[in-house]
Amino acid sequence: MSRDIWDPRTYATYADERARPFMDLVSRVGAIEPEYVVDAGCGSGELTAALARRWPKATIEGFDASPAMIGKARALDTRVSFSVADVTTWRPDRPMDVVVSNAVLQWVPEHRDVLEHWMEGLAPGGWLAFQVPGNFQAPSHVAIRELCASRRWSDKLSGVVRTDPVGDPMEYADLLAPGSSHVDVWETTYMHVLQGDDPVLRWVSGTALRPIFDRLQPDERRRFESDLRELLAEAYPSRSYGTPFPFRRIFVVVQR
Repeated sequence: MSRDIWDPRTYATYADERARPFMDLVSRVGAIEPEYVVDAGCGSGELTAALARRWPKATIEGFDASPAMIGKARALDTRVSFSVADVTTWRPDRPMDVVVSNAVLQWVPEHRDVLEHWMEGLAPGGWLAFQVPGNFQAPSHVAIRELCASRRWSDKLSGVVRTDPVGDPMEYADLLAPGSSHVDVWETTYMHVLQGDDPVLRWVSGTALRPIFDRLQPDERRRFESDLRELLAEAYPSRSYGTPFPFRRIFVVVQR
C-alpha cells in the first residue's frame, strides 16, 4: 500500500464532507465501554479524536501508512497513540473491542483478507466497522480512467487506476456474517455541494489522483490537471449555489 495516497493539506479542503460518513458509520457501533479501540488508516487523526471523546475510558490507537498524515496526527492535542503502519501487515497486540476503518480499504487489493484478520482479532462481542467509496463508476472516476488510457497519457499511466477495487454490499455481508452475531450493511449516496473553482478536481486531488501524480513530473502533472479540469467541469456543471457532487459509499458494521 502506498505511503503517499493522501496529501494532508489537499485532503483537508473538504474536511466536513469527508467527516460525515465516518460519523454515520461510528453511530451504528453499539459498543458501550470498550477497552481497546483502533482506527485503521486514521489519516490526520481528527476523526480518531472523536473516538476518544465517545469512549473516554478506552485506550485509543490510530495508525496509517502515510508518515505525513501521522506527523499531523501526532501534533494534535489528544490522548490517542498514533503510529505508522500498513493495514496489510499490522496486527493488534491484544483483542480489539472496536476497529474502525474509514475510506481506506479501497486502496488495498487484498482487503478481504485484512477484514478476516481483523475479525479474528476482535474480542468476543467486539465490533468491526468500515466504509469504502462505492463511486468508481461515477463520472469523476470514468474521466480519470479515460484520460489515463488516452494516447497522450497511456505510456506513463496505463494500469495505474483500478476499475472496481471494492465489493458490493452483499459480498461483504456474505464474507463477514458467518462469524458475526450482528450484521448491518448499507449504502448511501451523499449529495455534496462543493464551493469554489474546480471543486471536483480539488476533491480528487486529495486522494484519487495521488497515485497518478506519483508517476508524473511537475510539468506533466500540470498538463494532466488541465486536461482533467475540462472533463470534470463538463461532468459536474456548477450551479448558482455551488457544484453538486454525488458520492456513493458502502458501510459495514458487524459484531463478533
